[in-house]
Amino acid sequence: MPGARKTFSARRFLRLMNRIRQLILPGLAAALLAAGCRGLPATGEKSARHDLTEVGGQLQTNLPTPAPNMTLADAVGFAVRNHPQVTAAYADWAAAIENITIARSLPDPKLTFELYVGDILTSLMPGVEADFPGPGKLSARAAAASAESQAKYFQFATAVQQTAFEVEKSFYPLHYLDAKLQVNHQTLALLASLETLARAQNEVGRGTLQDVLRAQIEQEQLKTETANLKDSRRVLLAKFKAALGLQGDQPDPPVPAGAEFTEAKTSDEELFAAALKQNPRLQELKSEIKAAEASIRVAQKEKVPDFTAGGRVDVKANPLVWNPQFSMTLPIWRDKLAAELAAAQAGKRAAEARLSAEQIKLAIDFAEQAYLIREADRGLTLLRERLLPRARQSLEVSRAAYRSGQVDFLNVIDAERSLLNFQLDEIAMQIQREVARAELALLVGGVPPENAPLLEISKPAR
Repeated sequence: MPGARKTFSARRFLRLMNRIRQLILPGLAAALLAAGCRGLPATGEKSARHDLTEVGGQLQTNLPTPAPNMTLADAVGFAVRNHPQVTAAYADWAAAIENITIARSLPDPKLTFELYVGDILTSLMPGVEADFPGPGKLSARAAAASAESQAKYFQFATAVQQTAFEVEKSFYPLHYLDAKLQVNHQTLALLASLETLARAQNEVGRGTLQDVLRAQIEQEQLKTETANLKDSRRVLLAKFKAALGLQGDQPDPPVPAGAEFTEAKTSDEELFAAALKQNPRLQELKSEIKAAEASIRVAQKEKVPDFTAGGRVDVKANPLVWNPQFSMTLPIWRDKLAAELAAAQAGKRAAEARLSAEQIKLAIDFAEQAYLIREADRGLTLLRERLLPRARQSLEVSRAAYRSGQVDFLNVIDAERSLLNFQLDEIAMQIQREVARAELALLVGGVPPENAPLLEISKPAR
């Protein structure tokens, strides 16, 4: 009927949907185009990615099996590129660098669509809007993320040096186990000669059968101890294999033939002063302080409003009607703002306290390892220059005196035991010195191993 009210029929609805598709498709195309946009890098972001790429190029994957003639330096180099804890620390650092991009990026724009429908479609309004954080917020967040990425790098450097230390710590007992076995074999040969001497003395009436039995008892005890040492080699080899980052089902690695040691070129005072500057744990805590300071700046920016801008077009209107829109947040909750700032300030105080505590711990660790080195040096000097020569002389004198009937066989056995114990003490002192030197240089002093996959800031002059 003329003048009758038009209803929103199915045919009109289909025409509307077609119209909507015509309007939305260009909007989606624009949205996809916007998805390909790139933001402006924050300060230090490019250099951080460059550092990540530089270190990543040194971290090889699918490393070849260690060569049979592998040296200790080769073993350390293999471990710091192969061990899972190094890989994990590197991945954490990489993730922290990606967080810089996330922190400095604007929120994604939003495509909006609004319509009013009763019995008929009265308004159809597609549009777009975007959120804009308050001035200075994105740069402050990026600075905080950048400082956190620096802390993650020094965690990675610590993982590299910890891995290198574990290789040396597991190698020296394994290496000196062979020295112990050699000493035991030499002592067994000596006991066999003493048994022969005791039999000869017994035959001429200058000794008893008890002397022969004592020599045999000493040999049996030493044979059992040697068997235990050989069995313990499996445990030490498993620790060395784990320090290289090799799985249990992988072949056992070759053990370096000889121990490598370079005498320190600096005094304790110089090394400690360098440790305060280059120790990666201290550098990590200093970066945490910088991150806390950046977090304070972020908290201070929270009182600045955020903004939203956009607009919609009513395509049903004739002519088209453009409806711009603008909004802003109202940071009115002062207790919340104060709490955010107080939390950031407390975080900085905590980071500063952790740095002070770590510096105290570093001084203690340095003094302890330096003492162990000096103690081992004094012990080795005493053993090599005085005790071992005299123990060998004492054994020879006892053997000669036993042949002439001047002393009994117990004196000979005691002299043999003294020589064996001094020889084993020498090996123990060598282990103590080498492990203490490795820990002092790598962990306490922060001196990385040669050719370590680290940035130059972590490779001070030696």
